[in-house]
This record gives sequence, C-alpha cells and structure tokens, in this order.
Amino acid sequence: MSDKDRWLLPEGIEEILPAEAFRLEARRRGLLDLFFSWGYELVMPPAIEFLESLLTGTGRDLDLQTFKLTDQLSGRMMGVRADMTPQAARIDAHYLKRDFPVRLCYVGTVLHTRPDEFAGSRELLQVGAELFGHPGPESDIEIVGLMLAALRTAGLTQIHMDLGHVGVFRHLAAAAQLDAGVEGELFEALQRKSRPEVEALLDRCDMAADMRRGLAALVDLNGGDEVLEEARALFSHAPVQVGQALDMLQTVAASIRRDDPALPVYFDLAELRGYRYYTGAVFSAFVPGYGHAVAQGGRYDGIGRAFGRARAATGFSADLRSLSKLAPASTANGRGILAPFAGGDALRQRISSLRAAGERVVVRLPGTDADAAALGCDRELVERDGAWAIVGVRQP
Repeated sequence: MSDKDRWLLPEGIEEILPAEAFRLEARRRGLLDLFFSWGYELVMPPAIEFLESLLTGTGRDLDLQTFKLTDQLSGRMMGVRADMTPQAARIDAHYLKRDFPVRLCYVGTVLHTRPDEFAGSRELLQVGAELFGHPGPESDIEIVGLMLAALRTAGLTQIHMDLGHVGVFRHLAAAAQLDAGVEGELFEALQRKSRPEVEALLDRCDMAADMRRGLAALVDLNGGDEVLEEARALFSHAPVQVGQALDMLQTVAASIRRDDPALPVYFDLAELRGYRYYTGAVFSAFVPGYGHAVAQGGRYDGIGRAFGRARAATGFSADLRSLSKLAPASTANGRGILAPFAGGDALRQRISSLRAAGERVVVRLPGTDADAAALGCDRELVERDGAWAIVGVRQP
C-alpha cells in the first residue's frame, strides 16, 4: 500500500464523523429510553466469542456472514458476532434462568463478511429487542408494536409492514412429504418468486393435486386481506397448523391497525427469510424510496435449547446507522453557546450553571479565531453591565 493510500478503510467499513455521530448517539439514547419504558433490560454481549457458541442454532446464513479467527490462547476458533440475537438468547437461557417472560434489549456493533446490499456497509450498529418465555401471539404483538415505536423514535415516518409466517410453508412441505433436497430447492425458488421453477419442481414430486396447487400458489399469495381469505380456501384440507398460522397473522394485523389505522399492512406467504431459523410469524418494516427492510424480526422458538433451555422467543432488530441516514437530519448539534476563555469566577460559574441545565457551552481557547458557527454554536455569552448575558449570533 502506498503512502497516499495508507488511510483507506476496507470496503464496506466507514468512519462516522462528528455531525452524524451526534445524531446517531442521540437516536441510540432515545431508543434505549424507549426500551426501558417498555420494561426491556439492556444487555451488552461480547463482540467476539467461541464459534460454537456464537453460531448455535442460527443456520448457515449467519455462518457465512461471520468473520472467523483462531484464539491465540486456547487454539479454538472464535467469531466476530454478525448478529446479537443468539447472544441474547444465550444470556436468557444460561445466565438469567428465569421462569417468567424475560425482555432484553441491546445496541452494539456487528460485523459481516459481505454487505447485505450493493455498496452497503459491513459494519452495522445493531439495535434490537427480544422477548423470551412466552409462546402466545400477545408477545409477537408486543414486539411488532415496539418495533414500530422504535422506528418512529428514530425519526422514520410513512412506514408499512409486511407480515408472513414460515409455518405455512413448513407444514405444507411436511404434509407433502418433500425430502430435504426438494424442500430446499423449493424454498430458494419461492424466494425468487419464480412460478415456473416452483411448478417444475412440484411436477417432479408425487403428491395430491390440491397440495401441488397450494404450494405453487404461495408465489402469488401476497397483498392485502384478500390474501388470507384466498389462502384459507386453498388450504382448507391442509394440516391444522396452517390455519393456525393464518389466524396468527390476522391477529397481529388487527393489533397493528387498532393502534395505527393508517399504517399499511401487507401479507406475503412466500416470505421465508430466515426459514431455517425462524419458527413462526416473521415481519419486516419498509419506508418509501428504500428497497430493503429498515427493521425485521419474527418468532424463533427453541434457540436456547443448545444452552440448556428451549424457550419461546420473538424479537426484532435494525441497523441504527441505516435508520439515522434515512431519518430527517437533526439540527440539535448546531445549538450551543460560545463563551470567552477569560472572565473570572462569575463567567466560570455562569458556564457551570448553563451546563448543569443541559446547555452545550464551548469555550473559545486563547489564540483561536473560529467563529460561533464553526464551533456549532448559535448563541454567545457576552458581558453586559457586569453580568454575563446570552445573545444570539448571526448565522452565515
């Protein structure tokens, strides 16, 4: 690397400069206050740990996204976390061991081997909340409500929700007695929403006509409330669990609309993101002009089994950096009071009292000539009639 390239960062890794760092930190504090008000306890898992613990129960996708290295002390493989959800599950199952529902939240850096989107970041500031120990739809409803509240706290508007349920496909595939290979191929084809591929795969399988028709129809079962009604008709002879999954989606949607009647809610029964990880309802939030989910989550019962306790679990997460970039810019970091360095005890006391009241006060150091705007200040302390008064400054 040449001297001129010495300060280049790896692709997908970026520094956060002062103005954006201030906005990011303000939103982090706001979200933690929100989580606290809902009864969620903050945890801080380690950024790196032994690989077998870090990837327990998470599936292949997270394995591929995890940076791996050898621990020089033990010789064992370690990983840099790519998702904090499994770590929260371990804390619930192995350390807390409570016999009642547990609410945990977290904010921390996660690292991905590859970006999730073109020209995207590989270093995310993951924020999320998990609810352990309650299997009913009420906990999913709470998590969806908290996710929407978190997005609004972060400054996002015009949100719309997509709801799905991996149980629909999972129980249909089990009833059709698909072998693991065909099920995997069908899963991939459904993610691409490629009906010709889906139909070609199903033609290779020996199954009842209504079962083939139902599995193929998953490609097109996305939209409004009519999707659930169409699914109920198509899957009338399917396992009872399929109907229960549809009931669950209807219950969650009704709760969202009760709290926010104007928020658009859509259903997508081919939405199988995290199929090998999630076990029930899955949900994603979108905003106009951005082609990826701004937050997502779902139910993932049983993840704590490897840590000694198979607990019901549901939760959501988001990248706080992405939320901050998508939200309207805050001007709070442009507010402050510029004070002179020399002014005696009266000035020092005035500065202390202003800071104690929550004001941002910047002292101009001797020998510097930066103006108030350059120092992020919109007001100034000036001495008038023996007292220190705050006056506005003209903005450039």
